[in-house]
Amino acid sequence: MDPNVLRETLLKSYQGFADNYRHFGPRLAQLWSEMGPTQRARVANAGTIKGRALKHRQDRSIGQICDIIPEWNLRDIAAADSDYLIRMMEHRATNSLEHQYRVGFDNLRSDHEHIVHMMRTRNLRHPNPFKDCYVLFKDGDEYGKTYELSKDKGAVLAELRPMMDAGLCVPKSVGELVLERQNYLLAFLNDTAKQILNETATKQSKSIYEAQEQNLSELSANLSMSIDSFILLYALQHRDHLHDNLAQFCREPAVLHKHVHHWFCSRPELIPDEKGRRLPTHATKPMSIALFDAVHCAVQSSIIWSYLCILLGPLSTFKTKTTRRIVLQEISNICHFEYQRMQAILKRQLSSISESRWFQRVSNAYDNGNARIILKGKPEALAGNEERYYFQLRLCQAEVDPRKALEYSTKLRTIGLLSPVDRVDLRESVATAIWNTGVIIEFIDLLSKAGSMPTWNRHKGQRAVMRAVALESRLNESKSEIDLSDFVVPIDKLKEPGMPLAALQALDAFTTEKAGAKLGVLYQDIFTDCIFELQEELVVQSERDVDNKAGYIPFPPEPPKAAESPAQERRQKEKTRPQQSSKYEISFANFEAIATAPAPSPFKVKAATAEVFWTLFGKAEARGSIPWANFEAAMAELKFSVIPKFGSVYTFYPTESMFLGKSVTFHRPHGPRIEGHLLLEFAQRLNRLYGWGKDTFQVV
Repeated sequence: MDPNVLRETLLKSYQGFADNYRHFGPRLAQLWSEMGPTQRARVANAGTIKGRALKHRQDRSIGQICDIIPEWNLRDIAAADSDYLIRMMEHRATNSLEHQYRVGFDNLRSDHEHIVHMMRTRNLRHPNPFKDCYVLFKDGDEYGKTYELSKDKGAVLAELRPMMDAGLCVPKSVGELVLERQNYLLAFLNDTAKQILNETATKQSKSIYEAQEQNLSELSANLSMSIDSFILLYALQHRDHLHDNLAQFCREPAVLHKHVHHWFCSRPELIPDEKGRRLPTHATKPMSIALFDAVHCAVQSSIIWSYLCILLGPLSTFKTKTTRRIVLQEISNICHFEYQRMQAILKRQLSSISESRWFQRVSNAYDNGNARIILKGKPEALAGNEERYYFQLRLCQAEVDPRKALEYSTKLRTIGLLSPVDRVDLRESVATAIWNTGVIIEFIDLLSKAGSMPTWNRHKGQRAVMRAVALESRLNESKSEIDLSDFVVPIDKLKEPGMPLAALQALDAFTTEKAGAKLGVLYQDIFTDCIFELQEELVVQSERDVDNKAGYIPFPPEPPKAAESPAQERRQKEKTRPQQSSKYEISFANFEAIATAPAPSPFKVKAATAEVFWTLFGKAEARGSIPWANFEAAMAELKFSVIPKFGSVYTFYPTESMFLGKSVTFHRPHGPRIEGHLLLEFAQRLNRLYGWGKDTFQVV
């Protein structure tokens, strides 16, 4: 192997393994302790290049490798109750490469001592003598660097002499073997760590899929239950999650800061067009637009899922096929609209990490006021090699409908379950976009399995979609005039206390000036009007039906007021709107007081479980962090069943004996720990659903 490639591979492997061990070290130790000798042997074999580890230290059946890394043998690694492998992992992940070169673990020889010993006792030799070449083993940028003495040998040797005397500079015929040993061990350890995690994830995923198949069978067997309970509950849970997220824009500076940063870094202007050109932008303008986009998107998502919940609520009361079909068509079109919206956001986030490789901006072309980004090339070229990225790109393609997208989303979920190490490398903004896309894909699939859901229709049931698209386009056209630089430039201003609320108030003032009302009110008006019109259509249709015994449950009416222009209409509604806002309104004021369940009687739990919830519900500024695995274990002690659904979505189901009723769904954090604003989000949701707090948990 080329010496530079060998050195670069080693440095990359070391950094990767150190990061993975830092994230998953305790989990690896726990899983390894639960494995028996047969399972350990299978994992150790799978972690090698040829799928076969040494049987023992003297095993020469697979060549010279037993002289280079004799410790990678099944007798030592797979022995029952042995933590030999975990101690080796800890040594390789937590000590520098120079330390490993100089010091071994468990009183074994160091890497340098081992190679020298094998050269002396086993006649281990590198096939190339490397005359007048030396390798340096000093930590830093020069670790593993080769020095060739072609000129001024005396001067170079004099410079290297202190390192030679310290044993940190050796002939290359020795140094190359040391680098090979370190490379082999780090590669095997990294692959074995993934195999350990995969062994558990494979079992977990099988049980998940079995549970999901059972759920779908039950849905097919009980149609009315699936619509009234399962699907409506699904929509309500996601709606509540979106409400919570929007509420934190005001309450938690880090949340708004994070969302604005994601939108700022993914702006389409950064993507080159067909001629390689990027759009010029004003120094402060993009940050103001990023704030607008972040809030606009959050409001849209929240109101769309609220509208879906309203439509699903009385669905089972429609006994005639015609009235039911009208509502189902409205639901189908809204779902299709949301799917396309999530596709666009995923494409935007992916384009920000791949730039010109897979995406291109179309010059002088816009979609609803945003520069158009298209996918170029053929993602099929990635199939079999970079599968995760291949499926992500496929989800971005306009020709991929929700039915086909389900296949790609499911495969992405499988990759996430079977490769938890790889999940850490996924950028948070992309992971969130994949998750949100997966939500609407699965929701559409549930609706289609539950009954005769009509396909998207360009002409029927488009009242809400057309108005939402028109409003979005109008707002996007005006956002170029917004200036919120006093609040977002530099972006870290948003982390200051009170600054998010001030920025949102300035945004409200801007949309009120341009469109006649706040963002939330603008969208609430549209969907309230649609509910009223849908009610009128159902009245007319029910009068036409021959069999009209059952009637229907009307949607809450709120007749719209006519106006001469959209802005005038919004201002007129502001004047005539009662002090008590409609319960369907999505506005920042609505989040000041969210209904909370009453506090339950205290739970008696183990100390470790109590510590998890005390950290979660703590009031201190620095609240610490919680490993996701510990949170799962704490919920399990409370008799919750945890079911991973898609991507990073996990739903916790309480037992009937707990009398809690609702399940709770969380988006697993990007890394292995729950920290920062996520602690607050988890705590608020558990408090709202179950009334839990710090005093709810007492140590047995």
